[in-house]
Amino acid sequence: MQAGIHVSRFTWPDAPASIGPTLARIARDAEDAGVVELSVMDHFFQIPIFAETDTPEREPMLESGTALAWIAAQTNRMRLGALVTGVVYRHPGALIKAVTTLDVLSGGRAFLGIGAAWNDREARGLGLPFPPMRERFERLEEVLQIAHHMWSGNTEPYIGKHYRLEEPINEPGPISRPHPPIMIGGNGEQKTLRMVAQYGDACNLLTTDLDTLKHKLDVLRRHCDELGRPYEEITRTLTTSLHLGDGTNGTETPDQALARLQAYADLGIDLVSFDLPNIHDPETIERFGREIVSSMSGMTPVPREESAA
Repeated sequence: MQAGIHVSRFTWPDAPASIGPTLARIARDAEDAGVVELSVMDHFFQIPIFAETDTPEREPMLESGTALAWIAAQTNRMRLGALVTGVVYRHPGALIKAVTTLDVLSGGRAFLGIGAAWNDREARGLGLPFPPMRERFERLEEVLQIAHHMWSGNTEPYIGKHYRLEEPINEPGPISRPHPPIMIGGNGEQKTLRMVAQYGDACNLLTTDLDTLKHKLDVLRRHCDELGRPYEEITRTLTTSLHLGDGTNGTETPDQALARLQAYADLGIDLVSFDLPNIHDPETIERFGREIVSSMSGMTPVPREESAA
């Protein structure tokens, strides 16, 4: 099983002046620690779950594409992407061009993380479109189709219900082959997980409960079977908080954390992306690499046939 880092907050000492150099150091340290993927949120306002004050919208938040380009310049190996882009925040032609650019400049390390979007407050606050949920899911499917269309080199027009691209040229194309991986975030069983099976290379499940995880993975497997897609082609990921300590006050000992991670591996989770409190403290990543990442590579899921039983 692999380890990722999810950078979800920028309320660091001496911000905003410290944000650039601190983010660069975090990325370099994470790569040196064996982390294979680094993600940032695609939000314009901080969200309550990661807030450190009672006014999250006033806390620092970076635009994801610019932040990822900065991180790409500081690193050499980690995959980079947003976890995940809200589908209505960027026009799909421009979004695919932006992810392709990140892939080219990073040497083939970009992924497209995308979901149906949910934060109506930031959309209203910045004047961004935020149609009803049904339409957002319709748009999500069209954007996934457009991604495959453009990354295949097809320059024929794409005509959908919501988007019309008359000449979807994308030069230079991506370095990643066949294209930057597409990660779809969300738990919805009828739409989201079906789109993962049809269009995605990875899913990011929004739960850490073992029973719920097993159920969602079973649903994904059924969608894959119905569409004739090998389930093993999908990279299964989740995001979780990890606060290493002595096991009290909401912390986990390394042994407790590794036992939890092994349970995820046994269900077939391939990658866990970690939100680390105090990530700006160099000792946080150093300990994380030494006590967690170094042990994760030995965690393998039970055989696929057993996990499906």
